[in-house]
Amino acid sequence: MKFILGTKLNMTQRFDEKGVVTPVTAISVSANTITAIKTTEKDGYTAVQVGSGEQKESRVTKAELGATGGKAYKMVKEFRLKTPGGVDVAAEGAIGDIVDLGAFIAGDKVIVTGTSKSKGFQGVVKRHGFHGGPRSHGQKHSEREAGSIGGGPGRAGGRVVKGMRMAGRTGGDTVTVKGLKVVAVDTDTNMIYISGAVPGRRGTLVRIVSMS
Repeated sequence: MKFILGTKLNMTQRFDEKGVVTPVTAISVSANTITAIKTTEKDGYTAVQVGSGEQKESRVTKAELGATGGKAYKMVKEFRLKTPGGVDVAAEGAIGDIVDLGAFIAGDKVIVTGTSKSKGFQGVVKRHGFHGGPRSHGQKHSEREAGSIGGGPGRAGGRVVKGMRMAGRTGGDTVTVKGLKVVAVDTDTNMIYISGAVPGRRGTLVRIVSMS
Protein backbone atom coordinates (compact mmCIF):
# COMPACT_ATOMS: atom_id res chain seq x y z
CA MET A 1 0.00 0.00 0.00
CA LYS A 2 1.38 3.41 -1.01
CA PHE A 3 0.48 6.58 0.89
CA ILE A 4 1.77 10.12 1.32
CA LEU A 5 0.78 13.61 2.47
CA GLY A 6 1.06 16.60 0.17
CA THR A 7 -0.03 20.19 -0.41
CA LYS A 8 -2.23 21.17 -3.34
CA LEU A 9 -0.66 23.92 -5.44
CA ASN A 10 -2.65 24.55 -8.61
CA MET A 11 -4.10 23.00 -11.73
CA THR A 12 -2.08 22.82 -14.93
CA GLN A 13 -1.70 20.49 -17.91
CA ARG A 14 0.72 17.82 -19.06
CA PHE A 15 1.48 16.57 -22.58
CA ASP A 16 2.36 12.93 -23.28
CA GLU A 17 4.63 11.58 -26.02
CA LYS A 18 1.80 11.73 -28.57
CA GLY A 19 0.97 15.33 -27.75
CA VAL A 20 -2.25 14.51 -25.93
CA VAL A 21 -2.93 17.04 -23.19
CA THR A 22 -4.25 16.01 -19.76
CA PRO A 23 -5.54 18.44 -17.11
CA VAL A 24 -3.77 17.72 -13.84
CA THR A 25 -3.46 18.99 -10.28
CA ALA A 26 0.07 19.75 -9.09
CA ILE A 27 0.76 18.56 -5.53
CA SER A 28 3.94 19.39 -3.63
CA VAL A 29 5.23 16.68 -1.31
CA SER A 30 7.84 17.16 1.41
CA ALA A 31 9.42 14.21 3.20
CA ASN A 32 6.94 12.24 5.31
CA THR A 33 8.35 10.70 8.49
CA ILE A 34 6.74 7.69 10.18
CA THR A 35 6.04 8.89 13.73
CA ALA A 36 4.02 5.97 15.09
CA ILE A 37 2.74 2.54 14.12
CA LYS A 38 -0.64 1.32 15.34
CA THR A 39 -1.18 -2.42 15.78
CA THR A 40 -4.29 -4.52 16.20
CA GLU A 41 -3.03 -6.03 19.45
CA LYS A 42 -2.36 -2.69 21.15
CA ASP A 43 -4.66 -0.18 19.42
CA GLY A 44 -7.37 -2.32 17.90
CA TYR A 45 -6.51 -1.42 14.31
CA THR A 46 -3.52 -1.27 11.98
CA ALA A 47 -2.28 2.12 10.79
CA VAL A 48 0.80 4.19 10.14
CA GLN A 49 1.04 7.75 11.48
CA VAL A 50 3.19 10.13 9.46
CA GLY A 51 4.28 13.71 10.00
CA SER A 52 5.23 16.27 7.37
CA GLY A 53 6.55 19.82 7.44
CA GLU A 54 8.36 21.70 10.19
CA GLN A 55 6.54 23.49 12.98
CA LYS A 56 7.53 25.52 16.05
CA GLU A 57 7.19 23.53 19.25
CA SER A 58 5.35 26.46 20.84
CA ARG A 59 2.50 25.88 18.38
CA VAL A 60 2.12 22.21 19.24
CA THR A 61 0.54 20.79 22.39
CA LYS A 62 2.41 18.44 24.70
CA ALA A 63 -0.01 15.68 23.78
CA GLU A 64 0.78 16.12 20.10
CA LEU A 65 4.51 16.14 20.82
CA GLY A 66 4.15 12.93 22.79
CA ALA A 67 2.26 11.28 19.95
CA THR A 68 4.98 12.15 17.43
CA GLY A 69 8.01 11.22 19.49
CA GLY A 70 8.83 14.73 20.68
CA LYS A 71 9.18 16.37 17.27
CA ALA A 72 6.83 19.08 16.01
CA TYR A 73 5.27 18.60 12.57
CA LYS A 74 3.00 20.88 10.60
CA MET A 75 0.82 18.00 9.43
CA VAL A 76 0.21 14.67 11.19
CA LYS A 77 -2.16 12.08 9.78
CA GLU A 78 -2.84 8.36 10.02
CA PHE A 79 -3.21 5.92 7.15
CA ARG A 80 -5.22 2.80 7.85
CA LEU A 81 -3.58 -0.27 6.36
CA LYS A 82 -6.10 -2.70 4.95
CA THR A 83 -6.31 -5.10 2.07
CA PRO A 84 -9.06 -4.58 -0.56
CA GLY A 85 -11.09 -7.20 1.34
CA GLY A 86 -11.00 -5.11 4.50
CA VAL A 87 -8.58 -7.33 6.45
CA ASP A 88 -5.85 -5.64 8.49
CA VAL A 89 -2.36 -6.19 7.16
CA ALA A 90 0.94 -5.88 8.95
CA ALA A 91 2.31 -2.35 9.10
CA GLU A 92 5.41 -1.88 6.98
CA GLY A 93 8.37 0.26 7.95
CA ALA A 94 9.58 1.50 11.30
CA ILE A 95 9.35 4.69 13.33
CA GLY A 96 11.68 7.28 11.84
CA ASP A 97 11.57 5.89 8.30
CA ILE A 98 11.03 8.37 5.45
CA VAL A 99 8.13 8.01 3.01
CA ASP A 100 8.79 9.75 -0.29
CA LEU A 101 7.44 9.91 -3.84
CA GLY A 102 9.67 7.07 -5.02
CA ALA A 103 6.91 4.55 -4.37
CA PHE A 104 4.52 6.19 -6.88
CA ILE A 105 4.84 5.81 -10.64
CA ALA A 106 2.88 7.19 -13.57
CA GLY A 107 -0.29 5.19 -14.17
CA ASP A 108 -1.03 4.41 -10.53
CA LYS A 109 -4.70 4.69 -9.52
CA VAL A 110 -5.07 6.67 -6.30
CA ILE A 111 -7.64 7.92 -3.79
CA VAL A 112 -7.23 11.60 -2.87
CA THR A 113 -8.82 13.18 0.22
CA GLY A 114 -8.88 16.91 0.94
CA THR A 115 -10.98 19.68 2.47
CA SER A 116 -13.30 21.42 0.02
CA LYS A 117 -13.30 25.19 -0.38
CA SER A 118 -15.14 27.01 2.41
CA LYS A 119 -17.77 29.44 1.11
CA GLY A 120 -19.43 30.54 4.35
CA PHE A 121 -23.19 31.02 4.65
CA GLN A 122 -24.77 30.78 1.19
CA GLY A 123 -28.24 30.86 -0.28
CA VAL A 124 -30.00 28.03 -2.07
CA VAL A 125 -28.94 29.13 -5.55
CA LYS A 126 -25.24 28.77 -4.83
CA ARG A 127 -25.56 25.97 -2.28
CA HIS A 128 -28.00 23.68 -4.11
CA GLY A 129 -28.21 25.06 -7.64
CA PHE A 130 -31.79 26.39 -7.38
CA HIS A 131 -32.98 28.47 -10.33
CA GLY A 132 -34.76 31.08 -8.21
CA GLY A 133 -38.08 32.69 -8.96
CA PRO A 134 -39.30 33.99 -12.32
CA ARG A 135 -38.07 37.36 -13.66
CA SER A 136 -41.46 38.27 -15.12
CA HIS A 137 -43.62 41.32 -14.31
CA GLY A 138 -45.20 41.36 -10.90
CA GLN A 139 -42.25 39.72 -9.15
CA LYS A 140 -40.40 41.58 -6.45
CA HIS A 141 -37.21 40.46 -4.70
CA SER A 142 -37.84 36.81 -5.60
CA GLU A 143 -35.00 36.19 -8.04
CA ARG A 144 -32.97 34.02 -5.64
CA GLU A 145 -35.57 32.92 -3.12
CA ALA A 146 -35.99 29.29 -2.13
CA GLY A 147 -39.74 29.22 -2.45
CA SER A 148 -42.12 27.24 -0.24
CA ILE A 149 -40.61 24.87 2.33
CA GLY A 150 -43.90 23.20 3.24
CA GLY A 151 -44.72 23.25 6.91
CA GLY A 152 -48.47 23.39 6.36
CA PRO A 153 -50.87 20.84 7.88
CA GLY A 154 -50.84 18.84 4.70
CA ARG A 155 -47.18 17.88 4.93
CA ALA A 156 -45.38 16.23 7.85
CA GLY A 157 -48.00 17.47 10.29
CA GLY A 158 -47.00 21.11 10.05
CA ARG A 159 -43.26 20.58 10.42
CA VAL A 160 -40.48 21.24 7.95
CA VAL A 161 -39.27 17.79 6.85
CA LYS A 162 -35.73 16.69 7.58
CA GLY A 163 -33.32 17.16 4.71
CA MET A 164 -35.11 20.16 3.25
CA ARG A 165 -32.64 22.01 1.07
CA MET A 166 -32.24 25.50 2.48
CA ALA A 167 -29.60 28.18 2.90
CA GLY A 168 -26.70 27.41 5.20
CA ARG A 169 -22.97 26.87 5.62
CA THR A 170 -21.31 25.66 2.45
CA GLY A 171 -17.99 23.90 1.86
CA GLY A 172 -15.26 23.10 4.32
CA ASP A 173 -16.10 19.39 4.18
CA THR A 174 -13.82 16.39 3.87
CA VAL A 175 -14.13 15.16 0.29
CA THR A 176 -12.67 11.95 -1.14
CA VAL A 177 -12.21 11.33 -4.87
CA LYS A 178 -11.48 7.79 -6.01
CA GLY A 179 -10.00 6.48 -9.22
CA LEU A 180 -7.70 9.38 -10.10
CA LYS A 181 -4.56 8.57 -12.05
CA VAL A 182 -0.97 9.61 -11.40
CA VAL A 183 0.13 11.30 -14.62
CA ALA A 184 3.73 12.15 -13.67
CA VAL A 185 6.09 12.03 -10.68
CA ASP A 186 9.06 14.40 -10.41
CA THR A 187 11.32 13.31 -7.56
CA ASP A 188 13.78 16.14 -8.26
CA THR A 189 11.23 18.84 -7.38
CA ASN A 190 9.09 16.61 -5.10
CA MET A 191 6.02 17.12 -7.27
CA ILE A 192 3.29 14.67 -8.19
CA TYR A 193 0.75 15.39 -10.93
CA ILE A 194 -2.68 13.76 -10.62
CA SER A 195 -5.32 13.75 -13.34
CA GLY A 196 -8.38 15.94 -12.92
CA ALA A 197 -9.39 18.13 -10.02
CA VAL A 198 -8.51 17.54 -6.37
CA PRO A 199 -10.71 18.88 -3.54
CA GLY A 200 -9.70 22.11 -1.82
CA ARG A 201 -8.10 25.48 -2.39
CA ARG A 202 -4.42 26.18 -2.98
CA GLY A 203 -2.44 25.16 0.10
CA THR A 204 -4.89 22.46 1.19
CA LEU A 205 -3.46 19.34 2.82
CA VAL A 206 -4.27 16.26 0.73
CA ARG A 207 -3.91 12.56 1.47
CA ILE A 208 -2.90 10.30 -1.40
CA VAL A 209 -3.41 6.55 -1.10
CA SER A 210 -2.98 3.92 -3.82
CA MET A 211 -5.96 1.78 -4.73
CA SER A 212 -3.86 -1.39 -4.93
